[in-house]
Amino acid sequence: MIAELDTLEAKIRLVAERYEILRSDNLSLRQQLLAVQQENKQLHQRLDAARTRVHTLLDQIPEDV
Repeated sequence: MIAELDTLEAKIRLVAERYEILRSDNLSLRQQLLAVQQENKQLHQRLDAARTRVHTLLDQIPEDV
């Protein structure tokens, strides 16, 4: 009976340790996701600005050239 309780205690401790590791990993991944989403937003803004500049330049080119 004592051995079974010791085994159960060890398994519970292991589950708790794995939970904490996964919780930490999850937090880290959420932070990385937010950073990548922000970078993606900035890149889209830069792309839109570049697209606008290109259209402006194309509109300035004379039709007969």
